[in-house]
Amino acid sequence: MKKILNILLILTSLFGYIEWGKDQHSFLFQMEYELIFGAARNASNFAHPIILLPLLGQLTILFTIFQKTPNRWLTFIGLACLSTIMLLIFVAGIASLNYRIILSAIPFLVTGVLVLGYNRNRAEKASAK
Repeated sequence: MKKILNILLILTSLFGYIEWGKDQHSFLFQMEYELIFGAARNASNFAHPIILLPLLGQLTILFTIFQKTPNRWLTFIGLACLSTIMLLIFVAGIASLNYRIILSAIPFLVTGVLVLGYNRNRAEKASAK
């Protein structure tokens, strides 16, 4: 179940949607693709915390997927890093009253709450033994 939730974290984070300016919009997976493959020659593109933290979060969670038992703390760290961009997207959607932006962030937020709840229940059961 932990691996499934971690996979869902990565997948739902990729579908964050952003709109800016006139007729400019993109999903996070499109922006990441462009950043990694289109502008990879310029390492300064990755230097901004709003870009670096979510990418590190995705890599951390991706690492946990390949562990026999996903490490709870690595999952939390990855979730925290990914939450920086997804919460920013969610708040921007609320501030602009843009339902597409809000709806793109909700699956990640729900999955994040499920991850926290699942890990909390597992920790309580382990401490009760």
